[in-house]
Amino acid sequence: MESKNIFTPDANRNQIKKNICMVSDFFYPNMGGVESHIYQLSQCLIERGHKVIIVTHFYKGREGVRYLTNGLKVYYIPFTPVYNQCILPSMFTTLPLLRNIFIREEIDIVHGHSAFSTLAHEAMFHARTMGLRSIFTDHSLFGFADASSILTNKVLTVSLADCNHTICVSHTSKENTVLRSSIKPEMVSVIPNAVDTTIFVPDPSKRNPTKITVVVVSRLVYRKGMDLLAGIIPLVCRRYPEVNFLIGGDGPKRIVLEEVRESYHLHDRVKMLGSLKHSEMRDVLVKGDILLNTSLTEAFCIAMVEAVSCGLQVVSTKVGGIPEVLPEDLIILCEPSVQALFQGLEKALHFSKTGEILDAFETHKRIKKMYNWRKVAERTEKVYNNVMATPPRDVSQRLTKFYQTGSLVGKLLIIVAVINIIYLALLQWFLPDEKIERVPVFVQRHRQQPTNKKTLPSHEVPVQIPNFNT
Repeated sequence: MESKNIFTPDANRNQIKKNICMVSDFFYPNMGGVESHIYQLSQCLIERGHKVIIVTHFYKGREGVRYLTNGLKVYYIPFTPVYNQCILPSMFTTLPLLRNIFIREEIDIVHGHSAFSTLAHEAMFHARTMGLRSIFTDHSLFGFADASSILTNKVLTVSLADCNHTICVSHTSKENTVLRSSIKPEMVSVIPNAVDTTIFVPDPSKRNPTKITVVVVSRLVYRKGMDLLAGIIPLVCRRYPEVNFLIGGDGPKRIVLEEVRESYHLHDRVKMLGSLKHSEMRDVLVKGDILLNTSLTEAFCIAMVEAVSCGLQVVSTKVGGIPEVLPEDLIILCEPSVQALFQGLEKALHFSKTGEILDAFETHKRIKKMYNWRKVAERTEKVYNNVMATPPRDVSQRLTKFYQTGSLVGKLLIIVAVINIIYLALLQWFLPDEKIERVPVFVQRHRQQPTNKKTLPSHEVPVQIPNFNT
């Protein structure tokens, strides 16, 4: 049985402004490329007239409904993160609350982000059960050999089997996703990340003129190459007394870096900033001369683009989609090893000492032309239009897709899907769709089509949503 929210094909449907729900375990106050992507894309889609909400799990001190800049509504739902900021896979426990949110906000498209996000996969699964369209954006690269990758790849195969469309942030990421999830290449689009160049502007006056500062901004986890960084710091500090390190971010590998700093007595040369807010990123980057990225796997490193926009020279591992991100004269690519990265840093240090680096404001202008969130939103909107123009799949088509994911997993997934459909029918019986309160129309109208307040009747005066981050 399917919800009354199910869509019927309509030739004009793709011309109508859409109600979009972004879902991920990763969002502010957590900091990272996925969080930044969701926020910036949402803001640009609101600017284009769409209604956008975000659903994530609650964080300490932040739960319930919050409003961000331009009235962007965020649901911090009461599910506890268990590992790596992700909730425990439960499938059925999330359905009642997500159904309520989707119906209340009259959602058309559920857009999940990150293959690591349990909440995103479950939300897309429930959305398809309710007859809504679902889109997934993959931000990461995975291998095929270790146990973690094998498990994640199988989850992705199951999740994308019934997904309407997939977006990847680089061509390398697309090839990786197609291989991992066994989906057709034509069902995957490549839309890169971008950077807000109005925020990330150079300020050479913030740099220390007597020192060369190497900035590292990353989650301090294994796949970000923190073990490589721990090997590089002592080598660089021993040979170059004028070099300091500024490290922003937090994670399980922080203790490794702190042990290195303690063992080599580098407290005055290696500064650990801890977790950073997005509003603090630019203030950290402009203090540096070089950005060092030691990732072992990366689909698209947005921190590199932000750094170049602020005028920094970038030294990075040559993995995943990183070679696609920047021109050769703006980045020094290295193999993912301590010795190769050390040599790359030496090359960047030589450029800094001899003044061979490019002008900070010139590189900012180049990045401004190359990466723009409004263009990303425009291309994403085209994906939404194409998805809304396709007819919805019926139950038999969904079950066939699930069955094709594997002889054993496919049968188990069919059982889960049938239980989910029955569970949804029970929820509709106990709480019909008509009894779920909808968001007031005048709030959406104010966001999508600003109207002169004096011309509105008193009962339709737009709600003034504060312009702040909470």
